[in-house]
Amino acid sequence: MAEDQRASAEGVEAGGAQANDDLASPDTLSQDDGAEPLLINAKPVPKRGIYLLPNAITTANLFAGFFAVMQAMNHRFEWAALAIFAAMVMDGMDGRIARLTKTQSSFGEQYDSMADMVSFGVAPALVMYTYTLNDLGRWGWLAAFVYVAGAALRLARFNSNINIVDSRYFQGLPSPAAAALTAGFVWLSVDNRLPISDPHAWVAFVITVYAGLTMISNAPFFSGKSGLFMEKKSPALLMTLLVLLFALLMLNAPLVITVVFLSYTLSGWVIMLLRWRKARRLRSLRKTE
Repeated sequence: MAEDQRASAEGVEAGGAQANDDLASPDTLSQDDGAEPLLINAKPVPKRGIYLLPNAITTANLFAGFFAVMQAMNHRFEWAALAIFAAMVMDGMDGRIARLTKTQSSFGEQYDSMADMVSFGVAPALVMYTYTLNDLGRWGWLAAFVYVAGAALRLARFNSNINIVDSRYFQGLPSPAAAALTAGFVWLSVDNRLPISDPHAWVAFVITVYAGLTMISNAPFFSGKSGLFMEKKSPALLMTLLVLLFALLMLNAPLVITVVFLSYTLSGWVIMLLRWRKARRLRSLRKTE
């Protein structure tokens, strides 16, 4: 009788163990206790090289900013300006490639900000200072510092408010656009062989300070992430505008780039003014009701 009860108990334990095995995760299989579990429904992991690709492009962005500084120190200002524009191209590529390959990471975000600080913060200020601001003495380096501080604050605010602000608009002038404004001014001046004199230096002073302060302003600047050109229904219009822009660049690239980015740096204030007028009109209508 005792043996029958013991056998019955052993059968219950064996059945429980078998039931536990049957209830094991369907994502793993093993042939014996020593075998490694085989993943069935696991998602494919991107190769290591895919993870390195966005960071490699960010490194190219960083190198372009460093190259701009080196060229400015050697008084090759046209090459310095072109290097800043090359950094803009790289900055626009790394994030998109990371999203396409699904390799976004917090490290990549921080590394991108550090590279942007060099390419769009330090490099444009040093290029502008070496080109003409140094003729203004302390006013020159003060303008350059205002720009660098504005770029640093702009990048810090962007990183902290990335999930808060409206994605359709940037809060403050983006640092690449500010860098393009200063680099375009230098390129335009060198290309047209404008004399470096006090009036020219003060124009550079105004542009540098304006770009630095606009970066930390609350003016909304169109981000390009939504709107007419992002709609799938208007590819023909977008292609037409791109062809027109390319044709204009072939005529006079420095002038076109400077005018385009100067217009963009003013657009935020126009949008801000229109919003203010609309809000004022709504307040007046509420008072009359």
